[in-house]
Amino acid sequence: MSTASSSTEQNKAIVTKFLEVFSSGDVDGIVEGLHPDGTWWVAGSIEGLSGTYTSEEMAKLLPSFTTIYKQGALRITPRAMVAEGDRVAVEAEGYAELSNGRVYEPVYHFLFEIQDGKIKRVKEYMDTHHAYATFFVP
Repeated sequence: MSTASSSTEQNKAIVTKFLEVFSSGDVDGIVEGLHPDGTWWVAGSIEGLSGTYTSEEMAKLLPSFTTIYKQGALRITPRAMVAEGDRVAVEAEGYAELSNGRVYEPVYHFLFEIQDGKIKRVKEYMDTHHAYATFFVP
């Protein structure tokens, strides 16, 4: 195996582990996986959800989400993954039962950028209508 393919396989393993930790609701573990200079961008124009968050902002934001979900976490299951260089593209499905009885079942495309063995950047694309209807419509 060449160094380049070793690197891409390592990056895929970093993302796989990160999504496992994310799905467990372990906020400290999630924050540990984020690069200190990292950012997480969420698609759309939903106030309170869409936009760019620093790793520090994510650390403050994540604990509030654990109370929204009955199981304390949104489970994200990767369905396909492609890596090149320091980037890993992931098609994934999410599932969570909310404390208010609603069910959130998003379909995602993530683009992760890895640096120093941590998640440096995330671009999160999902069905913003479904997210809005699930979290914000009374």
